[in-house]
Amino acid sequence: MKIACIGGGPAGLYFALLMKKADPRHQFTVLERNRPDDTFGWGVVFSDQTLGNLRAADEESYRRITESFAHWDDIDVHFKGRTITSGGHGFSGIARKQLLHILQERAAGLGVDLRFATEIPSPNSLMEMGLGDADLVVAADGVNSVTRRTYAGHFRPDLDVRTARFVWLGTTKRFDAFTFIVVQNEWGVFQVHAYRFDERQSAFIVECDEASWRAAGCDRMGHAETIAFCERMFAPWLDGHPLMSNAAHLASPWLTFTRVVNERWHFRLPPDETGRAPHVVLVGDAAHTAHFSIGSGTKLAMEDAIVLARELNARACIGEALDAYEAERKLDAVRLQNAARNSMEWFENVRRYVLLEPEQFAYSLLTRSQRVSHENLRLRDDAYLSGVERWFAARSGVEGDARPPMFTPFRLRGLELANRVVVSPMDMYSAVDGTPNDFHLVHLGARALGGAGLVFTEMVCVSPDGRITPGCTGMWAPEHVDAWRRVVEFVHRWTPAKICLQLGHSGRKGSVCCPWEGGDVPLPENNWEVMGPSPLPHGDGWAMPREMTRADMERIIAEFVRAAEMGGACGFDMLELHCAHGYLLSSFITPLANRRTDEYGGSLENRLRFPLEVFRAMRAVWPEERPISVRISATDWVEGGIDGGESVEIARAFAEAGADAIHVSTGQTSPDAKPVYGRAYQTPFSDRIRNEVGVPTIAVGNITEFDQVNAIVAAGRADLCALARPHLADAAWTLHAAAEQGWTEQWWPPQYLTGKQQLERTLARKAAQAAELAGGGI
Repeated sequence: MKIACIGGGPAGLYFALLMKKADPRHQFTVLERNRPDDTFGWGVVFSDQTLGNLRAADEESYRRITESFAHWDDIDVHFKGRTITSGGHGFSGIARKQLLHILQERAAGLGVDLRFATEIPSPNSLMEMGLGDADLVVAADGVNSVTRRTYAGHFRPDLDVRTARFVWLGTTKRFDAFTFIVVQNEWGVFQVHAYRFDERQSAFIVECDEASWRAAGCDRMGHAETIAFCERMFAPWLDGHPLMSNAAHLASPWLTFTRVVNERWHFRLPPDETGRAPHVVLVGDAAHTAHFSIGSGTKLAMEDAIVLARELNARACIGEALDAYEAERKLDAVRLQNAARNSMEWFENVRRYVLLEPEQFAYSLLTRSQRVSHENLRLRDDAYLSGVERWFAARSGVEGDARPPMFTPFRLRGLELANRVVVSPMDMYSAVDGTPNDFHLVHLGARALGGAGLVFTEMVCVSPDGRITPGCTGMWAPEHVDAWRRVVEFVHRWTPAKICLQLGHSGRKGSVCCPWEGGDVPLPENNWEVMGPSPLPHGDGWAMPREMTRADMERIIAEFVRAAEMGGACGFDMLELHCAHGYLLSSFITPLANRRTDEYGGSLENRLRFPLEVFRAMRAVWPEERPISVRISATDWVEGGIDGGESVEIARAFAEAGADAIHVSTGQTSPDAKPVYGRAYQTPFSDRIRNEVGVPTIAVGNITEFDQVNAIVAAGRADLCALARPHLADAAWTLHAAAEQGWTEQWWPPQYLTGKQQLERTLARKAAQAAELAGGGI
């Protein structure tokens, strides 16, 4: 093949040397605008896992790279006068210039044609350089890729320019650990990411949000002023060592990060007059970027090169090889970009976390990306994690042990929960005329026996026309009180669990079939009239709601009050008002459903008016010592709908009205929603609300493992974790989680204790067998 590579960074050079190593007959030219010794970064970070991939791809360059490494295991977090250290992280640093020299020499030694100080104003310039007959054009021209911009119609890029500011500096101060320094001052919050990359120097990245940057006057600083400013601010950690910049070519030393995503990574140009039609492919930062806070940009670039070279040398058809490359690498890039996004957003919003105590702040920082979990920290540094667990238990009122965070108690008003596990409200659609029956008794009773600290009812509707389906439970008739009291008394008699009554009204999403009878389509008969803030159906095929009058509102407030009083008579420990998922109160809050022009529509304050009236009326009749939570949809996942910023104001309004906790869900308010799914994908909204409003939160949404519960709670992203589907699959999920973690103090029903003992023995035997296998035994 004849290959032209635009860009001589790690991606282009590594791809070139791998191709020539695989087949010396390849004609490979690398075109780089800078000189060989020019580089404007400082250090590059590799994880131990990445090094294994480099070794397998090319032993010689791997050996030279690792000979130049500075290696560390510890992470130091400097915050509020404390230094907290966590070990076992296994990273290595190398000077970017040294890495480029190694790759340049290796590529040249294999016969790659390296052309430096060569400007490529556009890919069309290749013709003038005698490379117009290339079979493949590789765009390794970085985050500001000219190739990507020239062929944007083919690649369809999505560029997200962030607002946080950072400056990439170097220093002769040798940091012996990967170091994070966080300073809060009169201007805002500034943080440092620092690491040693050779025997003499360290990278020193200073980052801050835009508000802090402007308040400190950094927007008016040049290179010299910026260095002096940073040296003064971080003098206690620099020990007299200077800071240095090698970015004099930039108008301002301060940069912003651009997240790059491309819909397509390759295409084929149309044939020219000679019939040649080269393929064009993106690699490295031209294809994707990952925020520097996870140190994986170079890793991604070089792993792109590995896969692209492998596929091209294994297949006769270039197009098929590029398809295979894109499919594999796009998936890996998305995974890493998701982690990088979590990390990036944590640092962009670090002022949200400076109110945390140092122990929790450091733990939150370490687990920010979700790539490092609670149990993963235990494997890396058991002593550190045990210290966190002891601190968290003491903070929760339990002295002297290092229990898993999920098994610490939690208090709301007069209610104390034995642990942080919640059984989510899940509609069962199995009631008759609103009355719960034996199914509900067994369903909720079994989950209370399963060890969760708090069990939610499904959404209990406050009136017949407030139901979603004919099978929904209710709280409007005397027989409902008797039936619910039976459930509550079972939970209280046989378990230490507490039980919460969730009250709601379906609004415009009512009068539909049960899920297994068609779901979300109007009933074929016996329909009831639906209402909403505006005469807008939830979606195509849904019933047209009647616009509510003030008289309707007064009636519904009275229905919620009646239901709350009935719930109190049943003995429920806690109450929740459902203001999420597009049901009645949610539809008042979201502008997607509320188009009113009176005092109940328009501004967020007006859209919240009716839900707050309902809440205040319920709080007035609910026993003072018992808590009330509110469930909200923190985003509609629709442009023009509720977003994360507004959700903070929604939560604050309910907290000021007396809500004791916010149950943070998302979406289900519009069929046009486009959620961004992933592990615990709704937890960041809980995190933001908890730490910006200062109100306890319940996280929910694809939380499936006890490891996630421990991390969410310990990091302060939520106070409680609600699990739905895991509890449908395993009513005793909490009991099993305790046994798997060796937490023998978890309450079990005394009738089941022999099962507990057998489970613990079985798990201990499996652990011993796994340890023996890992140690080389039979």
